[in-house]
Amino acid sequence: MKTIYFTVTNELVYDQRMIRICGTLSLQNYEVVLVGRQFKEAATLQPHPFRQVRLYCWFTKGKLLYVEFNIRLLFYLLFKKMDVLCAIDLDTILPCYIVSKFKSIPRIYDAHELFCEMKEVRSRKFIYGFWKKIERFAVPRFKLGYTVNLPIAQEFNKMYNVDYGIIRNIAVLNNTELQPAKTETFLLYQGAVNEGRSFETLIPAMRLINVPLMLCGDGNFMQEVKRLVEKHNVQDKVIFKGKVNPDALKKITPLATIGITLFDREGMSNYYSLANRFFDYIHAGVPQLCADYPVYREINAQFEVAVLISDLSAENIAKQIRMLLSDTELHTKLRQNCLAAREVYNWQNEEKKLIEFYNNLLQ
Repeated sequence: MKTIYFTVTNELVYDQRMIRICGTLSLQNYEVVLVGRQFKEAATLQPHPFRQVRLYCWFTKGKLLYVEFNIRLLFYLLFKKMDVLCAIDLDTILPCYIVSKFKSIPRIYDAHELFCEMKEVRSRKFIYGFWKKIERFAVPRFKLGYTVNLPIAQEFNKMYNVDYGIIRNIAVLNNTELQPAKTETFLLYQGAVNEGRSFETLIPAMRLINVPLMLCGDGNFMQEVKRLVEKHNVQDKVIFKGKVNPDALKKITPLATIGITLFDREGMSNYYSLANRFFDYIHAGVPQLCADYPVYREINAQFEVAVLISDLSAENIAKQIRMLLSDTELHTKLRQNCLAAREVYNWQNEEKKLIEFYNNLLQ
């Protein structure tokens, strides 16, 4: 049995993309190991058909955390037997490169985004320079890889002459799930609460909206979001649920009235994004307010599932949300389109490309 190792820096319990990828490959008779970081007060690992490993770090944030984790990851991987090694994003790529060279095994890069174009990286000169040097060194040496959409694949090809495949992060289709009766009206943002998600305008927009916003997630911008909530005096309109495990989140999402998928225009990573939540809302039958960026626009032209906006001001966000709340005919239309779209955009279709990729490599 061939063994595949995947490496991430994030919390394993909440990484739905990696749970799907590792689960699919495990069912194809590969031995799969997902290696991540042991967080302080981490959630209990859930049972899966693949092995999960957490590496403990003394440091919990900043540059020292990444240095320590990469050193621990390097030595952990050196003493493990594997047939292929896959780095998830740029923050685990160096140990994977060194170990794959030492062991003379194939190495793969799974780019969830344009890492150096994320706002929290691009807006900090030293941090951007540090990660860009790593990207310029490592990515050209990873000839095998895949990413989440065509524009990002094209950017990698233009920058580093690598030909990456496309495996989108799409929810599993489950037609047996009944659409629950909606007993209350609320907006929902689920996912990483990080810089660049337009919270600076979404939170003040809540002053002009008469329904609450539920936040399911955590991230590097959470403290600033809480500060914005206090500043704009909308404590009664924003519900902080914190991190929610995938099974519990699947029960919350269908209850929402409108989903939120907004990104600042700063940086190509946001502009070319294809957020997990975009498909999660579709599969839950939840119309959404979404940034009018190329990949979302393309899907929305095929299945109108969202109201797309380019003006991300607080006033326009509030205006568009109020419109969608009041226009029941449009809301019903978008909801029905979501249920049609999920028959096309689902993991059962997408995983075929993943299986083919690894079968061609290992069989």
